[in-house]
Amino acid sequence: MSEIHTGGCQCGAVRFRMEGVPKDVSVCHCRMCQKAFGAYYAPLVAVGTAHVTWTRGAPKRFASSNFVMRGFCEHCGTPLTYEAPDGLSLAAGAFDDPARLPPTIQFGIECRLAFADQIPALPARATLDDLDDAPFLPDVVSCQHPDHDTDDWPPEGSP
Repeated sequence: MSEIHTGGCQCGAVRFRMEGVPKDVSVCHCRMCQKAFGAYYAPLVAVGTAHVTWTRGAPKRFASSNFVMRGFCEHCGTPLTYEAPDGLSLAAGAFDDPARLPPTIQFGIECRLAFADQIPALPARATLDDLDDAPFLPDVVSCQHPDHDTDDWPPEGSP
């Protein structure tokens, strides 16, 4: 049986299915990926010979260079793809179960921010341990799409 991974954007307007084993799972530190993801690095799943199907909607695309297109949800802005002459990569965090796709290599290390390696050593707190500074946290109701395929989205009565 083929390996199957599903995922999509934050709002659920775009969903995908990847069948097969990815070429690799990486973290890219290049400045272009930092800006595209709004983060210190971009976790990416290189599709390789796996097959990707857009099961709901499709990403909008932005040419971030003369060789690279970046796909994202036009409704919620979730980064979804990195598309270059060497193939398609999907945003690792957009998968329903990203823990199944741990990174195995880093790229663009010349732009790696010096403090990125120190993040695991920082003090850490669980979300609800921050109630003094953010007392609204127990009342948060997520409007994000669930981490699984659904027949319809958004659900009836959602904001």
